[in-house]
Amino acid sequence: MTKPIVAIPADIRSFDGASWHAVQHQYLSAALNAAGVMAFIIPAFEAGYDTDAILDRVDGLLVSGSASNVHPSLYGAEASDKDGPFDPARDATSLPLIRRAIDRAIPLLAICRGIQELNVALGGSLASEIHEQPGIWDHRRPEGVDRDGMYAIRQTVHVREGSCIAGILGPGDIRVNSLHRQAIARTAPRLQVEATAEDGTVEAVSVIDAKAFAVGVQWHPEYWAETDKTSNRLFAAFGDAVRDYAVAKPPVTAAPAIA
Repeated sequence: MTKPIVAIPADIRSFDGASWHAVQHQYLSAALNAAGVMAFIIPAFEAGYDTDAILDRVDGLLVSGSASNVHPSLYGAEASDKDGPFDPARDATSLPLIRRAIDRAIPLLAICRGIQELNVALGGSLASEIHEQPGIWDHRRPEGVDRDGMYAIRQTVHVREGSCIAGILGPGDIRVNSLHRQAIARTAPRLQVEATAEDGTVEAVSVIDAKAFAVGVQWHPEYWAETDKTSNRLFAAFGDAVRDYAVAKPPVTAAPAIA
């Protein structure tokens, strides 16, 4: 069997005056080396996509983190400067892919911005600048450190007993690398909270009625996926689900040729 393939929606980034469709290296590396799957980068466009045409050709969906945030208008809020930066093309690409992947029982792993997109896609809302809220810790990246220091495993989250993630990582406290300014505010009705930070911030969810692996985490398992046991187990479980789907899915039927 050839390696199955997961789709990863791209961000729009600007380099040298040009727009690029980009995904950070760590997500692609984790997919290949920890989940054991190949990855296709899906370009981000605000209109014109056939979501099912993309999902017909892949075996899973990996929704990555990003420096941009989901636009507040998508969960019924007014946008302010502090809510940005935004990437409307990423929003328009990721959210329909998330909904259809769940509908079609295609395995889904959503990370950082991805868990926020998953929550918004299913009817939830987000809170901005959570470090300004009473009793909430500062979850932003520390200042004056290199990239490894920025993604160091330093935070404790509690995995709820009986949850989907507990079946992968075990229940109780685990240590993770969670970096974010925003977080889930109102949890979507179809989502179950799987893990929380010590200040109550939602750090992991699963889709209650999903017929396949459908999990979102606020932390960054991709960064240490090859060396950290917790990170590796999460990606390995996603990879197993993707392989199971690839084996069971019906073949795509090509449209008949025009004579």
